[in-house]
Amino acid sequence: MARIAVFGGHGKVALHLERLLSDAGHEVSAVIRNPGHADDVRAAGGTPVVADVEQLDALAFNELLQGHDAVVWSAGAGGGSALRTYAVDRDAAIASMTAAQQAGVRRYVMISYYGSRPDHGVPEDNSFYAYAEAKAAADTHLRAAELDWTILGPSKLTLDPPTGRIDIAGHGATEPGEVSRADVAAVAAAVLERPETAGLTIEFNNGDTPIGEALDALR
Repeated sequence: MARIAVFGGHGKVALHLERLLSDAGHEVSAVIRNPGHADDVRAAGGTPVVADVEQLDALAFNELLQGHDAVVWSAGAGGGSALRTYAVDRDAAIASMTAAQQAGVRRYVMISYYGSRPDHGVPEDNSFYAYAEAKAAADTHLRAAELDWTILGPSKLTLDPPTGRIDIAGHGATEPGEVSRADVAAVAAAVLERPETAGLTIEFNNGDTPIGEALDALR
């Protein structure tokens, strides 16, 4: 059993992940901003931790992560204000990485997106630009951190039922497609069980290969 902190604990991917982790016997601290979401988190098997990641300082982040074995960053500003996007998707994410290092929580899984990179090519006048910039900065920072990190890059998210099957970039996937949120959660749960995925960026779509088999092929 591990104790895992999931940031963005009321997101659709996160709620799926909390069910998978709790069913596997893990203890899940689901970090949420809105206390009104606590019952949903409990129903998914998580323990709600009410905290606004935009407002947490380094000490508060550190205290929150004490005693955990892993972090999953699934938080996001959800579009809208560019300032809030940078505050959550970049600044708070990076603060959580620093806190994880200080708290001795080495395992860190980032849920990013397929195509996240500094040369993402999104025009500045595109509404997606702030998100692309923020995720690129956070992912770059994580790769340089002294953590056992894995970056997940799902393609366009859907609400379709889970398939349990994916194609990974370089291993069947040649360009972004679509993937269900439930399958993204299943991939996150699977990499937490596979320490050998540390140091990997895994971009993927729904596809033909069972998730465990697809991940094991990366060894």
